[in-house]
Amino acid sequence: MQSLLAGNWKMFKTVREAELFARGLVAELDIPPDREVVVAPAFPALCTVAAVLRGSAIKLAAQNVHDQAQGAFTGEVSAGMLIDAGCEYVIVGHSERRALFGETDALISRKLSAALARGLKPIFCVGETLAARERGATLTVITGQIKEGLKNIDLGDIGNIAIAYEPVWAIGTGKTATPEQAQEVHAFIRNALQDAYGKELAGELRILYGGSVNSGNIANLMSEKDINGALVGGASLDAGSFSEIVKYKEV
Repeated sequence: MQSLLAGNWKMFKTVREAELFARGLVAELDIPPDREVVVAPAFPALCTVAAVLRGSAIKLAAQNVHDQAQGAFTGEVSAGMLIDAGCEYVIVGHSERRALFGETDALISRKLSAALARGLKPIFCVGETLAARERGATLTVITGQIKEGLKNIDLGDIGNIAIAYEPVWAIGTGKTATPEQAQEVHAFIRNALQDAYGKELAGELRILYGGSVNSGNIANLMSEKDINGALVGGASLDAGSFSEIVKYKEV
């Protein structure tokens, strides 16, 4: 299984900044063969970055997608448009989309279906708030998000989804779940997937960790059995730190 290391640039970098940054990554980022690297610029930069990445080993993702193929949805972007822009992946259900824009599990499920229908590979985000963790509800929250998110997905499409566990309390805060805390949830997710889809398919799905991932903690996180990659936020905005994350040394 290739590890999946995805950089989410969020609402940073103009088109020109994104282009220059992507050129630097293509020129200098030496990707180990057992790893897959994805970057997710803001919508306006997708086509420009796609052109830079063409022919390289770095793949392109979008940060969001609408659940409908087309229509009078001002400001939204469809899965077909993302494919046409050069995307292979799309982030769905990020905690910021849930918290700031009111995205529900039902909407996220529809977005997953829309992405898969057009051949996009979703990075499906799940995670608990600090309040949920403190009241001991982490696994209950994760169970509900996964069950509702995947309930309408065809079995044949499940293998095209990567799941990203991102504890909300660790995103952009500098706080990170310990490798042991992350592994506990990742193992729980793996077991839940095994119960739903069988051992073979569950064993092939990549489960990523997201939440203040940086060059100092990536190796220890990746040493855990059920952590198969990372969804990287702030640390992916700097070429040096992202390169160090991609080239982490196994411990």
